[in-house]
Amino acid sequence: MAEELQAVKGMNDILPPESARWEWFEDKVRALMRRYAYLNIRTPIVEPTPLFVRGLGEVTDIVEKEMYSFVDSMNGDALSLRPENTAGVVRAAIEHSLLYDGGKRLYYIGPMFRHEKPQRGRYRQFHQVGVEALGYSGPDVDIEVILMARALWLDLGLTDVRLELNSLGQPEERRAHRAALIAYLQTHEASLDAEARRRLHTNPLRILDTKNPAMQAVVEGAPRLMDYLGEDSLRHFDAVRKGLDAVGQPYVLNPRLVRGMDYYNLTVFEWITPRLGAQGTICGGGRYDGLIEMIGGKSTPAVGWGMGVERVLDLLVQCGIEAPAPTPDAYLIVPDAQAMTDATALAEALRSQGVCLQMHAAGRDGPGSMKSQFKRADASGARYALVLGADERSQGMVAVKNLRDGAAGQHLRALADAGAWAAQLRNA
Repeated sequence: MAEELQAVKGMNDILPPESARWEWFEDKVRALMRRYAYLNIRTPIVEPTPLFVRGLGEVTDIVEKEMYSFVDSMNGDALSLRPENTAGVVRAAIEHSLLYDGGKRLYYIGPMFRHEKPQRGRYRQFHQVGVEALGYSGPDVDIEVILMARALWLDLGLTDVRLELNSLGQPEERRAHRAALIAYLQTHEASLDAEARRRLHTNPLRILDTKNPAMQAVVEGAPRLMDYLGEDSLRHFDAVRKGLDAVGQPYVLNPRLVRGMDYYNLTVFEWITPRLGAQGTICGGGRYDGLIEMIGGKSTPAVGWGMGVERVLDLLVQCGIEAPAPTPDAYLIVPDAQAMTDATALAEALRSQGVCLQMHAAGRDGPGSMKSQFKRADASGARYALVLGADERSQGMVAVKNLRDGAAGQHLRALADAGAWAAQLRNA
């Protein structure tokens, strides 16, 4: 007996009707991007491994533990499934000289891959929506991308989401803070867990993001990066805060917010909900002015965010927000095999006018009884049933029956004039 084949652990099938919620969400995202004049970019799922090592940082959790990396057996190239897409977008911008005529506002939707323990809100194949504003240095664009996420929450009807904000300053300011942080943590090394001790001299800033309750007192007493920021960094952060205040967007200042990638500087932020437990961050990002140069391009400012689609969809469920169920406008009932030719022609004529139409599919023994077809029509959720009986066909007509709203009776419509009455089905 052949081995039963199943999906890879942590990589999930998305089936109807669940897939309809994804489509509805993606439609909301695309409409939002049009309003903000962001353009779609699509990059490969497989990228050179050095892109992520250089871009994310060699000692980040993603690079050290989570990437799906392999050597191409054909040419020996080191490749990885993308664990995030900012580095890929930057690589594409450099490779294709996208910024030769100025900044670009871009967005993407797609799957990412990280090898971690599957749990609610964390999957090995997960999906992100992301925005990347490349070539813009001002705090106004920081504000813009933050408010784009807020606009999406409003479009979706989500309210139980808070904004947390911090500034990481510039590299030289972080270096001064890093030295002070290491010195402080060394005096409390006995209180550090194994992961923190491992990071002490490689990535001490990430220790501040620990979820270990036993280390919270040590973390709270650590030197604050904000105290090491210079005048320019503070001015940039102050402008971001004033912009958010001006539109009434509340936020929480979180000096421990550092994000998981090495490329961030200045503004960093997260949108967090209390409804998803430990996986409460549903969107996060910030400014990464050094990344383009780090990957091989000219020094160019940039800012963006990534949003976890699965987490947002989970939050919608927790909040009781339902996506509209996809239902056809009409269900075409085919009483007998002789009606099939006229039925096909009618179906295509109506579909060409934008009508969502489901046509009854015949089995080996024919289309089945009218009673069973009407049951299927009702179960489909269609508002109308179209019936091509022998009497109707002899007159060049089709019977249109309203299945909803308690409407009684049916009306005849001319087959030859389907384009003229199609809108009545579509707009009901």
